[in-house]
Amino acid sequence: MIKRFSVRFYGRVQGVGFRYTAYHTAQSLDLSGWVENEFDGTVLCEVQGERAAIDEFLGRMNNARYIVIDDMDIKELPLDEHERCFDIRG
Repeated sequence: MIKRFSVRFYGRVQGVGFRYTAYHTAQSLDLSGWVENEFDGTVLCEVQGERAAIDEFLGRMNNARYIVIDDMDIKELPLDEHERCFDIRG
């Protein structure tokens, strides 16, 4: 089942290649959405795809080299029917 989530990542998530890791991980799992750095030091991401692939994405991000995720704030969103790729913003 296709789902879409907003995920705010807290921890050592800026300046460690987080957005590029998210981009390549999402592409490898056929997910769409986007990722961007926020001014408060967090990273905000919207991710859409099969629920199992999203769970795998979050697990890989949590275990990625140099990235230290202390917490994630996850909220379900309505689907974006027109979105086809995963982008890095900012």
